[in-house]
Amino acid sequence: MRANGETAIVPMRAMTGGETLDAAVALLRQRALPLLAVAAPLAIIEQAVLFVWRAMLDLDPPIYWPDDPSLPWWMMISAGFAAEAFVIALLGAYAGAAAGPALLGRSVSHREVWRRYRPLAAIPLALVLGGVAYAAAFGGFLGLILIWVLFGLAPAVLTFERARNPMIAVGRSAALSTRAGMRAGGLRLLGYGVWLAIRFALGTGWTAAAEMLGTIPGSQTWMVWAVPAAWAFANTLAYAALACLDAVLVAETRIRTEGLDIAVGRARSRGEDGTAALVVAKR
Repeated sequence: MRANGETAIVPMRAMTGGETLDAAVALLRQRALPLLAVAAPLAIIEQAVLFVWRAMLDLDPPIYWPDDPSLPWWMMISAGFAAEAFVIALLGAYAGAAAGPALLGRSVSHREVWRRYRPLAAIPLALVLGGVAYAAAFGGFLGLILIWVLFGLAPAVLTFERARNPMIAVGRSAALSTRAGMRAGGLRLLGYGVWLAIRFALGTGWTAAAEMLGTIPGSQTWMVWAVPAAWAFANTLAYAALACLDAVLVAETRIRTEGLDIAVGRARSRGEDGTAALVVAKR
């Protein structure tokens, strides 16, 4: 509870790793409607494209692992990672716009958050991050991990800090991600790992349990449709949650390393609401 009686979703203090993940879930609950409404169709489109691609490569559910991994299979895997990066980036810009009011304890409508979204900057940034993720995944996962850790916060930075352009947001993302022993970058990687495990359980793991219990009649045919649908559902939740984690990490890292909480407190002592303190001047 803020001094003005408003309730904050994101704590105005440095947090533990667990608290950071909890704050991301709280932000997701607050903005579930717009985030999931965008994530769901994009996750469905992703699975529809992969469904056709897997059929062309004669891959069987639930694992879709080939007998002999080939170039087309590797291209498909890279495209999947690129789609993830693109969708999370799109959602991350919205989550970043929502995180400011959530941190300050301000009640803001979904419509007002959309007005802060800056699509002309956020969408090209998401496309670039998706393209770079594809190239990095195709060249090996080490590059993909570096891109994820260093530059993944850029969409949230763009709207949380009101960065003047995407390139500034990318630079700020790298700076924030590497501070305090790469704490933000490490937590972003941890969050991805946690949600990857959840997605695997929801998307594929249930088939093993169902087969052991004999509850899937007959059926590879049934799983051909059920597994992509399950993955679309799991990805919808994961993409929205990871976008919220990005936004919370931007806020928490600035509190931890830049004294954002102090700047907001000073602004409020002057009778201001603290919004201006979120903007990084001359960047």
